[in-house]
Amino acid sequence: MFLKRLAVIVITLVMLIQLTACKQKLNDSPVNKPVESTTSQTTSEEEIHNESNSQTSNVSNDKKDETSSENNQKVENSNQDDNDNLSTENSKPNSDKNTDVEVPKQDDNKSEPEISCVHGEGDPYRSVSKAEFYANYETACCNLDASYRSKHGLLSGSFQVPGQYVEESKNRPMSSGKYVRNTATYYLDNGNTYIVVDARGKEVLRIHKAGGYITLEEVAAYMYAFGGSGQIPANYTSKKSGKPSNSIWGEYLRVNHSYFSGDTDKYPYEPVLPDISGCGGKLQYYEMDIGTTGTVTPGYAAKPYIQGNTINRGAARIVYARQDLNGNGSYEKNEVYLFYTHNHYNDFREYLNYFGGWGEMFGNVTGGGAYSSKTNYNPTPYVKTAYKNFVLQ
Repeated sequence: MFLKRLAVIVITLVMLIQLTACKQKLNDSPVNKPVESTTSQTTSEEEIHNESNSQTSNVSNDKKDETSSENNQKVENSNQDDNDNLSTENSKPNSDKNTDVEVPKQDDNKSEPEISCVHGEGDPYRSVSKAEFYANYETACCNLDASYRSKHGLLSGSFQVPGQYVEESKNRPMSSGKYVRNTATYYLDNGNTYIVVDARGKEVLRIHKAGGYITLEEVAAYMYAFGGSGQIPANYTSKKSGKPSNSIWGEYLRVNHSYFSGDTDKYPYEPVLPDISGCGGKLQYYEMDIGTTGTVTPGYAAKPYIQGNTINRGAARIVYARQDLNGNGSYEKNEVYLFYTHNHYNDFREYLNYFGGWGEMFGNVTGGGAYSSKTNYNPTPYVKTAYKNFVLQ
């Protein structure tokens, strides 16, 4: 009896041991083994990218994504800095970056690019009448704004027609008894916008290459900045005649951008301008009208530049030269000159490249000669200026 019970106990223990072994084998089977949450070192780049977007992405992938995002941000910032940088020809200003305009959005389905500026996207002047435009007038905010204005014959600068004489700055710096010409040139917007400063280097206004201008200060600054490439304000034409009614510019049309010979044999009352080709020099000068409210010059009626549909050209002109004589890609002080004559080439004043900056008068009437006389003339020589880079404040 005792032996029979012992046998039952042994058999039971053997069965329990076998059941335990089978259960362990099932747990160790690959079919039932749980998936690990981390990737192996041999995971492909595609698998890493897929897992980085899932909730099971590991810490190393998170760091990689953060680094990639940081690098992308640096590229974006670098591109933005390139758009915002203030460029100069002769010196670099100590000023913060300026952002004038965003890059146009490209849309192949549209006939013209959309732009982002203070006026919104697209052409802001398509449905604006000239009366409405000038009744609520502001100067152009950027070169793209100026280009839209010019498309419709709308000015980018002041629409107040100037008088015959210059308005001098109260502060005109001198050095060694000479008036100082600012030789620094400051540009924005990939060279399409020029910053005009005062005698202290403080910004006064901006001139845009695509714009139309009529005031002496603005046209002088425009030609000083962009005349070297043959550019003229959008409202100017090289013709010496025209009718406002035939132009989208109407009363703000300006004519005559042409070659100025400076031939003092033919016109002995004219002073010799610096290095002018007409007197054996290397610089070719050009001239352009400045429309004024009237004139007191002998031989010219005291009429505004435009009356109705008639242009009275008057006696006021800008005469300028800007050539890269040595071919080094920039303009040195002996390669840039711009003058204003209020009395039809008898007397000149040099533009000193800042607002209200005009040099000393020289020429025929200044020297006591008779106006435009070929027998009683006495032109005084060009009055030299000193040179200095005005630092943009």
